[in-house]
Amino acid sequence: MSKTSDTPLLDTIVAPADLHDIADDKLSDLANEVRREMIDAVSVTGGHLGAGLGVVELTVAIHKVFDTPRDRLIWDVGHQCYPHKILTERRDRIRTLRKGGGLSGFTKRDESDYDPFGAAHASTSISAGLGMAVARDLNARDNQVICVIGDGAMSAGMAYEAMNNAGALESDLIVILNDNDMSIAPPVGAMSAYLARLVSSQTYLSVREVGRQIARRLPRFLHDKASKAEEFARGYWTGGTLFEELGFYYVGPIDGHNMDHLLPVLRNVRDAKQGPVLVHVVTKKGKGYGPAENSADKYHGVSKFDVVTGNQVKSQANALSYTRVFSDSLIKEARKDERIVAITAAMPGGTGLDRFANVFPDRCFDVGIAEQHGVTFAAGLAAEGMKPFAVIYSTFLQRAYDQVVHDVAIQNLPVRFAIDRAGLVGADGPTHAGAFDITYLATLPNFTVMAAADESELVHMIATAAQIDDGPSAVRYPRGEGVGTEMPEEGIPLEIGKGRIIQRGTAIALLSLGTRLGECRDAAEELASLGLSTTVADARFAKPLDHELIRDLASNHDILITIEEGSIGGFHAHVMQFMAEDGLLDGNLKFRAMTLPDRFIDQDSPANMYIQAGLDSDAIVEKVSGLLGRNLAEETSRRA
Repeated sequence: MSKTSDTPLLDTIVAPADLHDIADDKLSDLANEVRREMIDAVSVTGGHLGAGLGVVELTVAIHKVFDTPRDRLIWDVGHQCYPHKILTERRDRIRTLRKGGGLSGFTKRDESDYDPFGAAHASTSISAGLGMAVARDLNARDNQVICVIGDGAMSAGMAYEAMNNAGALESDLIVILNDNDMSIAPPVGAMSAYLARLVSSQTYLSVREVGRQIARRLPRFLHDKASKAEEFARGYWTGGTLFEELGFYYVGPIDGHNMDHLLPVLRNVRDAKQGPVLVHVVTKKGKGYGPAENSADKYHGVSKFDVVTGNQVKSQANALSYTRVFSDSLIKEARKDERIVAITAAMPGGTGLDRFANVFPDRCFDVGIAEQHGVTFAAGLAAEGMKPFAVIYSTFLQRAYDQVVHDVAIQNLPVRFAIDRAGLVGADGPTHAGAFDITYLATLPNFTVMAAADESELVHMIATAAQIDDGPSAVRYPRGEGVGTEMPEEGIPLEIGKGRIIQRGTAIALLSLGTRLGECRDAAEELASLGLSTTVADARFAKPLDHELIRDLASNHDILITIEEGSIGGFHAHVMQFMAEDGLLDGNLKFRAMTLPDRFIDQDSPANMYIQAGLDSDAIVEKVSGLLGRNLAEETSRRA
């Protein structure tokens, strides 16, 4: 594209290589255009806004200085990658973010060569980057590996495990610590920028290396003292002692919104061959958009919004969200029992525990992005007679599975797991889907596993979990609003391992676990219109099973189908195991399962995702149709 004085700089950028034709003093203007483009796009799609706004200048500077995709750029978590996507041949699709068939809201390997590593969970970038750096060394290549990790992700132990390993291996690796929890104040001003340029310059590094060589020839005690003196001097001015102890050469802090500070430092560390380097960059989350800067969460995650006012378009739901119902229920239970405490792993707002913390500030604990610690912390609380609720998204609980097994289940400690975002979650896609928790929890001895069919059932299940003192338990519930059922005043503990019959039929039995119960009811209504009498049952418990209910359904129907919002190997597997051992599969019963398919489902609306998964009412009718050898869809059409 030919460039004129009236042509926006962003219109001249298709790929990062085009940045090399733009003068350094024009890059701030380009960053402002990228920021406006991102705000406009996210106002249409919704998504993660604040994090991306904070790294616009950093993103432009990295792509200006480095040669991506030859140089590998890894974004930790990935929710800050929208500016990166705009600059890497995806601007024309940026308004498809998080939509069915559109761009992922995170980095994704099969979406672009500029995304060398997929992300969506925190604290993985340094480990992945180190692996890429070592592979580069083994293959005698000379490309750079750059990891951008936020200060929040640095709360996870995995980041320090990776840094410790990187320091020992001494491979060239650049880690950029995006610190957006620190205000841009005088310590991150001209003097800091000068020192950062100085200590990252080739001159300083050359002199430092000469000093190292001389020190190595000194007696051991003098060598150690010289090393400590250099470390102390640099640590005094820069505060980088922790990272130096882990084997990283520390540079910073520098202003992440100032190109005059960013560019020379990034060029210096690019050209240096000094092993692992950490560049401490200070940014402001939500930078450049007033409503985000003034918001408590800096517009971390937003729905569609009005660009001028910042007002978000909220759904006009008639029902409370499951998260809100959980929060209200836990507060009520905690009022009755002072031993109830709650733990979250850096998601107080997303889990509803911010409301719990407002009422019980001394009984709510945010452990940071540290699910492993959070689970064992809960186990310690339980060991001392407290009633901990570990409130963690299904996808994030996966990160602490060893602790669930060893520190909770084996010791039979009564930790209560409240599992939000169970099932398919919509726009966040497969990385955030709660597809596996039924399978990975119900397989563990001592566990009680419940799944709420609607919001009123969730109230009763929280009350049930509060009363379970003889082992660990879990309650799973989905993202989004409930079905609008009438809410009980307070939760009444359920009988453990007992399901319920919703409607009684004679020919077909649908045994649901979780919120597919509504689809089962719709399917039963359709089947009834075709003369097929259908029983609908709510299992409530994946473990322990209601043996009496299963025997009833298997003995009094021609077809039995289990339906669950989980992966193969979950509820159905336990039902089948029991039925096989009980001899219930020996007769003419046709027994089938409907689970999530054995594949990952890309982002879309939850309703469309469940259609793709084959777990909607039409799919249930089709399943029955196949077992009967009839074309029920055609029969329905003829009746219409």
